Amino acid sequence: MTEEQINKCHLIIHSHTAACGAGNAVPVPGVGIAADLLTMSSMAMCLAAVFGGNLTAEAAKAMTVATFKKTALKQPIKVISKELAKLIPFAGSIVSATASVALCEATGWALANDMHAKCNK
Repeated sequence: MTEEQINKCHLIIHSHTAACGAGNAVPVPGVGIAADLLTMSSMAMCLAAVFGGNLTAEAAKAMTVATFKKTALKQPIKVISKELAKLIPFAGSIVSATASVALCEATGWALANDMHAKCNK
């Protein structure tokens, strides 16, 4: 990746990660996963633009779900604990938001690296 692409990816990934964390602060189990997928789909479309691509909302959603599954399988405890933590008042929302930020960040960079590799074939 070029320095400009890396900087754009940082901005996109970090802003979407912040939104993802905020969505996961809602103390209702299940809302976090919906926030994750919605935010990550938007992030995928923005990242595609960095590498000169164009994704439809459906393609971004499919790509996000596949990448999220791969990331979740590498870190299953984080995924399960972030939703179960919401059952604990106040502290659970903090734990959930923190875990979601880590998952979104990892998924964002996995998407960026994957898109970069596909654009340079």
